[in-house]
Amino acid sequence: MNFAKFQQLVEQRAGFRTMEQPMASGEYFSDSCGDMYTYYIKVGPGDVIEDVSYFTTGCGFGTATCSLLVDLAHGKTVDQAYAISEAEIEAALDGYPEKKKDYPGRSLAALRTAIDDYKAKRASGAITDAMLAQARDEAAASRAAMPVATAPPAPAPDPEKLLIKLH
Repeated sequence: MNFAKFQQLVEQRAGFRTMEQPMASGEYFSDSCGDMYTYYIKVGPGDVIEDVSYFTTGCGFGTATCSLLVDLAHGKTVDQAYAISEAEIEAALDGYPEKKKDYPGRSLAALRTAIDDYKAKRASGAITDAMLAQARDEAAASRAAMPVATAPPAPAPDPEKLLIKLH
């Protein structure tokens, strides 16, 4: 397992937000540990995922897994995103501890439920071609308005606290 990448995913929480006006959403509840995973998607022309985000009540492994899946699904068609495998997610983190190997499956179940929701709405006519074009335009405007990320300044060391970094 790549602990540095894991730590970065947990700290940055890429994609962790409740999306305003998603086209579709999907949830998965893990009765084994009580974690909830929710994915939100907006899809553009060609069934390309223009925006994807998640919310979870899960631990660091849940957060890291969801962030990885957001990165893997963004820009793919809904069919390509649906086909993402547990092995692809695990490979993106260079493996999971044995007791955490079910996290990719949990996260995928929630994303696939969101995709199923999108497909059902599209088939029923609840999502139109005009809505797909609007989602593409909104995503492009959002990306253009995003500030360039810069690293925050390092905090001054506190002599009464011990900082431990996992590498």
